[in-house]
Amino acid sequence: MRLDKLLSNMGYGSRKDIKKLLKTKAVAIDGEEAKDPSLHVDPEKQSITVLGERVIYQEFIYLMMNKPAGVVSATEDLYDQTVIDLIDPFYAHFEPFPVGRLDKDTEGFLLITNDGSLAHRLLSPKKHVPKVYYATIDGCVTEEDVVAFRQGVVLEDGYQTKPGELKIIKSGASSEIELTISEGKFHQVKRMFEAVSKKVTYLKRLSMGNLELDESLETGEYRELTPEEIEQIDGWN
Repeated sequence: MRLDKLLSNMGYGSRKDIKKLLKTKAVAIDGEEAKDPSLHVDPEKQSITVLGERVIYQEFIYLMMNKPAGVVSATEDLYDQTVIDLIDPFYAHFEPFPVGRLDKDTEGFLLITNDGSLAHRLLSPKKHVPKVYYATIDGCVTEEDVVAFRQGVVLEDGYQTKPGELKIIKSGASSEIELTISEGKFHQVKRMFEAVSKKVTYLKRLSMGNLELDESLETGEYRELTPEEIEQIDGWN
């Protein structure tokens, strides 16, 4: 990788900024002053420093966010705040994006990364990555609904969903449930309950695959995944 590209990717500025930085003799490779921005370097084998501090190269980022309601799952939007607006500007040079979408009024687990290959794997219908949601429902959820979801319900457009595992936490005029599904059609959870004549009044995603939302994260907060968690998602092949 070119030296200027490496430093730019790690947040040291534009390539023009990097040229200025090199002129100040602030950059060294294996202890030797670096002058040529087009020099090819290997950050895994060579020691690259800026003002004496070693540059630790990171190609991908993986952030777990507890998405708040009212924020859209997008990189940019003309009218609404996005999940990318909520993260530190430090991450901007990675060009991160949300993996899949949570509705604007839905809270909970959202993975943000710049790893396009991983995102493709997680969102591929062939991978059947399970997603667990908690919801409050206007209406009495019954065992008949459990059976219907397990068989797959027919949405208003005629599409029959894949089987979903519905767990009733509380049943009454207002019910509480957990639902596990392995696909992500537009407004799917809401539309599945509409198919059995009920309405979702609150929705939160609790997990994706074997990664659960960190309960210590307040809505709007996020953190980087641990190396162990990254290994877990790497296993979703």
